[in-house]
Amino acid sequence: MDKLPADKSLILFDGYCTLCSRLVQLILKYDRRKHFLFCALTSDTGQKIRQHLAIPEDIDSILLVENGQYYTHSEAVLKIAKQLGGFFRIGLIGRIMPKSWRDQLYCWIAKNRFHWFGRRNSCRMPLPEETDRFL
Repeated sequence: MDKLPADKSLILFDGYCTLCSRLVQLILKYDRRKHFLFCALTSDTGQKIRQHLAIPEDIDSILLVENGQYYTHSEAVLKIAKQLGGFFRIGLIGRIMPKSWRDQLYCWIAKNRFHWFGRRNSCRMPLPEETDRFL
């Protein structure tokens, strides 16, 4: 895996998950500094990154990679919200909850995401104007 530029963070996501794909679309819309890059977990590149960082196979929703380190569950979501700034910073109030509670809530949503939001038949493909944001 090539090293990410120091000013970028990578979001790995489940491209078949409707909720994850909507989150990617939301981030693309509000990430005006183009800080985030994206990669589907199931892509060849995503698998290489997973292997390089020794990310367990059971982690299959949103992950954040920064400075060669990866973040999962609620920590990934809170770090993304902090980087986006603006009204997304409201989500940082979640830090008042113990991490174990936040992660339990995250895992409950992740476990039910296909039932509640559906599963895509194909992985989300970037629009032509977004290709420079996807690995």
